[in-house]
Amino acid sequence: MKKPRWVIEKEQARRASAAETVWLFGLHAVRDALENPRREKLRLIVTRNAADKLGEAIATSGLEPEMADPRRFTAPLDPGSVHQGAALEVKPLDWGPLSEVCLGDGAQAPRVVLLDRVTDPHNVGAILRSAEVFGARAVIAPRHHAAPETGALAKTASGALERQPYLRVRNLADAITELQAMGYVVLGLAGEAEASIESALEGRRDRPVALVLGAEGPGLRPKTRDTVDALVRIGFASDFGSLNVSNAAAVALYAARG
Repeated sequence: MKKPRWVIEKEQARRASAAETVWLFGLHAVRDALENPRREKLRLIVTRNAADKLGEAIATSGLEPEMADPRRFTAPLDPGSVHQGAALEVKPLDWGPLSEVCLGDGAQAPRVVLLDRVTDPHNVGAILRSAEVFGARAVIAPRHHAAPETGALAKTASGALERQPYLRVRNLADAITELQAMGYVVLGLAGEAEASIESALEGRRDRPVALVLGAEGPGLRPKTRDTVDALVRIGFASDFGSLNVSNAAAVALYAARG
């Protein structure tokens, strides 16, 4: 009996996911990954100088490094990558299902960030750093039309990628609905919104809160706007311009703190 097309596509996607690897680069990103017991590490390429600087992390990882000439660095990286003589091939991190990661620990009402078509890895890396600083439970993005785990993202995240859950979901609207069922107040950021984050959370700061940010320019998609509980804005002192999405995420997390 011939398998339905959707079954074949699902199996192909699962195999592709299982085969996927990421090359991290730069001393900071590679060190943090080497020291992360959750990270499956496959191959390490370093120069002698980088090996000396990463000696303790390499010993912790138990990985045997491949030595490379700094003039002919053999890792398959983009030519413009500032690798500092270190590159590490890894498997993407598996943080587990949204329902578990976003449950919270009971000590404080959790905060999470959702990204709607934010594709720039540098922006996502910076958002992961802010999420870690402000104690967010997770940063959530769709599997398609979003920045995947890459070396550039990890380098911008400056180690946060190893510690801050970055969940990739099939459908962002479904993820929002799941969070709402878990008791989350879900707020979508939109420049034209009348309510501020602070006013929308008046008397509700003890609730779990999810902040949804869209791509610069197009903003939130109509489906996302229809699914969130409310649209909110960041209050500005003047009408001049708007914040970069990574800056907006940091300000929104601060404004929504418990």
